Amino acid sequence: MINLKRELKPGTVLVPCPAAIISVGDETEANLITLSWVANLCSKPPRMGIGVVPKRHSYGLLKRIGDFVINIPSQNQLEATVLCGTQSGRDVDKFEATGLTPQPSMQITSPMIRECPLNIECRTWKIIEVGSHHLFIGDVVAAHINEEVLNAEGEPDLAKMAIFTYNPLVSQYWAVNEFLRNR
Repeated sequence: MINLKRELKPGTVLVPCPAAIISVGDETEANLITLSWVANLCSKPPRMGIGVVPKRHSYGLLKRIGDFVINIPSQNQLEATVLCGTQSGRDVDKFEATGLTPQPSMQITSPMIRECPLNIECRTWKIIEVGSHHLFIGDVVAAHINEEVLNAEGEPDLAKMAIFTYNPLVSQYWAVNEFLRNR
């Protein structure tokens, strides 16, 4: 059998990408930004990275505050996720526009989003200029999960979380909801 391949131009072709809403701010200003450039980077110590374009409104807040929360939304927050990625915090109070609720974090200044089933508090460890985006590497200092998305064994149930992913090849969001197998 011949496996025919079509060459794609070099670009951001890794799929799927997480759909995450990053919250950053303090008592004077807070903002939300949707990113799909989000990744686990290291397990010891636990570190995650987010890629942000310097011209984005949240970039200045990220540098000033020195911490952020990676909030993983459920399908119930799809429209809020889209709004947070298409509107600027310079023009819109995204918490107000989306109806999402800021909740104080336990270890950092930036608030988490109450409605999101998973919240990961990160303290900025390093910022690396990697090109059009700057990589904010954060030490994971706390993580929170909504109890209603846990199974009977107390483990996260992706079906209950109703998370979704982003396909940068065609700018589409897709549901993640089918269990295949244990490793």
